[in-house]
Amino acid sequence: MERSTALITGASRGIGAAIAEALAEEGVSLIGVHYGHDRSAALRTAERIEKLGATAVLIEVDLSSGVTAGVRIAEAWRAAVAEYGYSGTDIFVSNAGMNGAQSLSDLDGETYANVLDVNLTAPLFLLHSLVEHINEGGRVIGVSTGYVRIAAPTHVAYSASKAGFEGAFRSVAPELARRGITVNVVRPGVIDTDINADWIDLPGAREGAAGLSAFNGVGKPKDVAGVVRWLAGDAGGWVTGQAIDVTGGTGL
Repeated sequence: MERSTALITGASRGIGAAIAEALAEEGVSLIGVHYGHDRSAALRTAERIEKLGATAVLIEVDLSSGVTAGVRIAEAWRAAVAEYGYSGTDIFVSNAGMNGAQSLSDLDGETYANVLDVNLTAPLFLLHSLVEHINEGGRVIGVSTGYVRIAAPTHVAYSASKAGFEGAFRSVAPELARRGITVNVVRPGVIDTDINADWIDLPGAREGAAGLSAFNGVGKPKDVAGVVRWLAGDAGGWVTGQAIDVTGGTGL
């Protein structure tokens, strides 16, 4: 992979950390590890990718500030790229997000607004602030959710935010294609991460989640990271504006 710089939001744990490690394994030299609050987890990710030969830059910004968060991350990342002597951004992975599980009857305005700020507004304005910094032939990859394809009555705000996220990324794909930049999203299903630990280890929950997949199992962060790795590499250069399902065949 002939790409030197990558910014990954939500890279302190779970899918984001797995993506950071995958890109470090591919030889990416400078990796921006964005995180919201858990600095210790971000430091652990940084340690792992530095053992793989990459340099890690930690960027702490709470995405709940929406537009402001996107701008702040972009500013911090551009400064880091310049400080380390690189030119531009080769890979941008918008992974960070929040669940905000609520049904229609439980939905409240505060949670809805917060979910949209974190999952849609901040990522879109980060891309807006970063777009001129992305190098020709670069990669923009968003981490969405299988709930955009599969009805999730318990996740109304989350599903709405990710549907908007996908729509926004698809809309910018033709514009960025003129500079050889691809824009795609991946749609994970249920993934075994600490963010899901509050429910997936409840009695019967893991079995129920596994039963949704054609493989009768729950995905791992590396399953999603592998697809992102492919999209970020040369093999993904003729793919843009697409949503790639990584749900293990859920709903077949």
